[in-house]
Amino acid sequence: MVDDSVFLIDIDKVLRSKVQGKYKYIPKFLISYLKKIVHQEELNAYMEEAKDRIGVDFLESNMDFLDAKVEIEGIENLPEGGLYTFVSNHPLGGLDGVAVGYVLGKHYNGKIKYLVNDLLMNLRNLAPLCIPVNKTGSQAKNLPAMIEAGFKSDNHLIMFPAGICSRRHNGVIRDVPWTKTFIVKSVQTQRDVVPMYFEGSNSSFFYNLSNIRKSLGIKINIEMLYLVNEMFKNRHKTFTLTIGKPISWQTFDSSKSPLEWVNYVREIVYKLNTQKTTTTR
Repeated sequence: MVDDSVFLIDIDKVLRSKVQGKYKYIPKFLISYLKKIVHQEELNAYMEEAKDRIGVDFLESNMDFLDAKVEIEGIENLPEGGLYTFVSNHPLGGLDGVAVGYVLGKHYNGKIKYLVNDLLMNLRNLAPLCIPVNKTGSQAKNLPAMIEAGFKSDNHLIMFPAGICSRRHNGVIRDVPWTKTFIVKSVQTQRDVVPMYFEGSNSSFFYNLSNIRKSLGIKINIEMLYLVNEMFKNRHKTFTLTIGKPISWQTFDSSKSPLEWVNYVREIVYKLNTQKTTTTR
């Protein structure tokens, strides 16, 4: 049975389910503030409007809604024939994922899949492009098999190995350490790896909040509440996606550990901002 329901944000419903009997004690101004920073009314109106747009078509709709454009450097490096693992830095935590999927989805006629947080599976419009990844909960026992199936599928894979968006440390915005899954599985399934660099950043408020939270010893990523608001701050902008030359899977041999190869690819990604020929999408 096809689920044709529209995913809508409902802060009141979320809070009632999370805090239950304590909901009535939450100040109304705080609830209103939460609705404002997640843009509940505007996003729900958009989701109703875009309810019939699925997969790459939905990504294109997102780009139109956000009035975002992408300039592509190194477009000639997009390989043809075979299957590939595309890896990128993750500076924005939302719009960058949309833009990368839109560019690659258009180029490869929709034959793409993301490895993403399983929460995104709630977006029916996006779900066909997703392989949900959750290391905890009921899905955890099926995670290795799901990742294996994804790498053995006939789709190109898009991965942001940091898992979360970049943070600012000592004035430099970079990803947190990457995980080794893309190296290990790409070697096992003989997929070449295509490095990509997405140029963009969130606001100083976002990075400052993250650093203050860490300095206070708070483990919950409070700043993630603001990612939707950060996406709206990045409306009407043009971003640059730089595509590097594919790296053969045979490169990742036993001369280095998987994590050392991860750092090797990560450094290549961060050096990908020297090409000048661009194509706007």
